[in-house]
Amino acid sequence: MTVTLHIDRLVLDGLAVSSHGGRVLSTAVEAELTRLLASGALPVSSGISVPRLAAPGVTLEAGATPAALGTQVAGALFSGLSQSIDGPVRPAGAARR
Repeated sequence: MTVTLHIDRLVLDGLAVSSHGGRVLSTAVEAELTRLLASGALPVSSGISVPRLAAPGVTLEAGATPAALGTQVAGALFSGLSQSIDGPVRPAGAARR
């Protein structure tokens, strides 16, 4: 299975990280979310497009690294995507209603 992931914008309210930490976090989110999507856990046989996704909150542990935070955020995003599979998720290229 080939997974191509594009995150246009990721908003993390209340999280202060350095620019380097932000890049590490972003890379970790993309890597973990790609891994989760490639696992086949979602019943999607072709591409999907999600214009907006609200995810459950993440509890941040004191001293957690940006990479660890990225992994947690990816899990929350995957959970939100799993819950919305019958809602706003639609095949890639499908016309908006």
